[in-house]
Amino acid sequence: QVQLVESGGGLVQAGGSLRLSCAASGRTSIKYRVGWFRQAPEEERDFVAAISWCGGNTRYADSVNGRFTISRDNAKNTVYLQMNSLKPEDTAVYYCAASYSGSSSYIGIFLSEYTYWGQGTQVTVSS
Repeated sequence: QVQLVESGGGLVQAGGSLRLSCAASGRTSIKYRVGWFRQAPEEERDFVAAISWCGGNTRYADSVNGRFTISRDNAKNTVYLQMNSLKPEDTAVYYCAASYSGSSSYIGIFLSEYTYWGQGTQVTVSS
């Protein structure tokens, strides 16, 4: 089991930047893949970005591609989401999710592929 805690959310002006962190604990010695999802009020929870255990493979939603960067530091058991050029439509609760994987390179983009979830961190982008 992996426990996840997101941090780094807050209020930022449009065009600004934030870096979210996802700190993992528990059985972190077993390789796991991580995804970031977000959910606005009354909306579906949508895929944002994902990264494989090795960190070499990443995927991004079209809406954030080129603006967001996902990375991980396995020694620190932490995954990051660097968000640049933020837009008001990026406003949402951001969730970190993880699943164990037998592959070091596989990444998933679907909610159903993830077993463990954090409690979320609020990101608000003002215009």
